[in-house]
Amino acid sequence: MIIGIPKEVKTDEFRVGATPSNVAVLVADGHKVFVQSGAGIGSGFSDTNYADAGANIAADAKDLYEKASLIVKVKEPQPSEYGFLNEKHTLFCYLHLAPAKELTAVLVQTRVCAIAYETVAVENELPLLKPMSEIAGSMAPIVGAYHLSRYQGGEGVLICGSEGVAAAKILVIGAGNAGFNAAKIATGMGADVTVINRTVPKLEELKKILPNVKAVLYSNELFFEAIKASDIVVGAVLIHGGASAPKLITRDMLKEMKNGAVLVDVTIDQGGISEVSHPTTHTNPIFIEEGVLHYCVANMPGAYPKTSTIALSNATISYVRKLANNGILQAIKNDASLALGVNVYNGVVTNRAVAEVHNLEFREIELILEG
Repeated sequence: MIIGIPKEVKTDEFRVGATPSNVAVLVADGHKVFVQSGAGIGSGFSDTNYADAGANIAADAKDLYEKASLIVKVKEPQPSEYGFLNEKHTLFCYLHLAPAKELTAVLVQTRVCAIAYETVAVENELPLLKPMSEIAGSMAPIVGAYHLSRYQGGEGVLICGSEGVAAAKILVIGAGNAGFNAAKIATGMGADVTVINRTVPKLEELKKILPNVKAVLYSNELFFEAIKASDIVVGAVLIHGGASAPKLITRDMLKEMKNGAVLVDVTIDQGGISEVSHPTTHTNPIFIEEGVLHYCVANMPGAYPKTSTIALSNATISYVRKLANNGILQAIKNDASLALGVNVYNGVVTNRAVAEVHNLEFREIELILEG
């Protein structure tokens, strides 16, 4: 199979879809791999590194998409890439289609096979989302603490406090991978940490590892009181299956928060946890609503591209090999977790949550393949 690794064009995105070492694995499997010139620079990998691993260097994106059928990248295609897509392509990357109506329409119209990292699932785990959730969660209290500085527009509270001065209060909404890692790092930074979640098992698991964290079962009243008391709020709620994030924080709640408090909305890829959230970039990460700083960067792990690229590529390589070694259709038929990843196939939306939110026809991928 011919595999293409394009250069990411999303604003401030420096990750790349595969490391040279994993390209070498694909070449050893007998596949031809094209890497767009400069694709790995932001993650510390040169064209020479890829060439030494056996890759062919494509001059530009047009050249790469024309040659390759399996496209392995990090983030969803941007408008400048839409024209390269056609029905010969299988797209394997993060898609986050629930809040992306235009992109969903493009994938349907171009009849690509679009497999989303974030909906590949093994039982209750999301193996391709997990590494980036861990990194984004770990980043959340760090960027939150930075923006609490008065010079960044925050309320001027030091996250760890000082002798005789209380530490910052951090509320983490959600106890999954992102939430757990946010709580872990915030605790290590000396913050006063509360994690709120709708189910008990995740909270119990978290308390075993982080006994100093306050673990709270969600109720509307407790949630509202915690929001008002917090200096940093981390939105880390994930709805499995690719659905939009719930809008748990209303504008009226924002009005009751501390002036200069910070909301780090890790869930922004799926639409965000606040009703006023909208995507921002690493270059311009913050906007202010009702006196609250909103950090809504849609590709948070892109700030640490080398770490993120290695973690992501190591998670995806086994699936890339299945797709390449077995062929796309057979790989999907053989692996239920990959089948769950298929969001669009041959002009039809095959993810129920995406179809419902965009009012599009839904068909199960298994039925399409059987037919």
